[in-house]
Amino acid sequence: MKNSALKGGILVALGASCYGVLTTFVKLAYQENFTPYEVTFAQLLLGYLGLVVLDFALKRGSSAKRKVKPTRKNIIQLILAGTSLGLTSIFYYLAVQFISVSIGIVLLMQSVWMGVVLDAILSKKFPTLLKSISVLIIISGTLLATNVFFEQITLDLTGVLLGLLAAASYTVTIYTSNRVALNLSSISRSKWMMLGGLLIVVLLTTHNLVEQFNAEIFLKWGPILALLGAVLPPILLTSGMPKINVGLGVIITAIELPVAVLMAYFILDERVVFSQWIGILLILLSIVVMNLRKVKKG
Repeated sequence: MKNSALKGGILVALGASCYGVLTTFVKLAYQENFTPYEVTFAQLLLGYLGLVVLDFALKRGSSAKRKVKPTRKNIIQLILAGTSLGLTSIFYYLAVQFISVSIGIVLLMQSVWMGVVLDAILSKKFPTLLKSISVLIIISGTLLATNVFFEQITLDLTGVLLGLLAAASYTVTIYTSNRVALNLSSISRSKWMMLGGLLIVVLLTTHNLVEQFNAEIFLKWGPILALLGAVLPPILLTSGMPKINVGLGVIITAIELPVAVLMAYFILDERVVFSQWIGILLILLSIVVMNLRKVKKG
């Protein structure tokens, strides 16, 4: 049992780390003059095709759940839910044009407290004291992590706004992905949600892609981004999560934050000062505090 839980934890950590590594490759693509629209379109198109192939291959397995055919209602719900996935990619990749990866990922992590607020609104129940304390810790950590206190730093307001919009759409993605068509396999659900994301990206970026599109994105950065952002995470997370409880799983996925910052620090040579590390640690602490009760229940 312990070995199974350890294996599950490692798989979940690897899945979350894929997301953490992703933005550094996006920045590297920008350095070669690829646009956010090219990057987003290539990632979602290749990611969708990869999931289609993967879903087809897994349906040959013995799992009854994988063989369940989605109804038209399931497909429509998942495609609609997936539009928020596409919006997250667009907003976030546009944001990191104006701000650093380390600040961008901190803004994206605001989805943690946004999720608490959304849940409170929909359930019409005030958050527990533990969740309320966690939200305050996240906000405090964010102020430190964006380094607004200790240095004269000019944050690009466009980048910050786009980062917060990415967090808001990511919150919707997380909320809907845990509630829509749960009778289907995770890969099948991911496939239809990815299609929804791809459709909204095509709708919103066609004008930009017509004006400028370099097909080389499909050969160089597209496959890497699709693998790290669309194909590997569902496999790793759906394989690892059942082996551990939900609370521990959420805590482990928070590794995405330090991985993203460390990649930006070592690969992109982004400057990260001590106060920012304190802020990042506070955000991670809040995620742990918020999920302690779930861990104990497990």
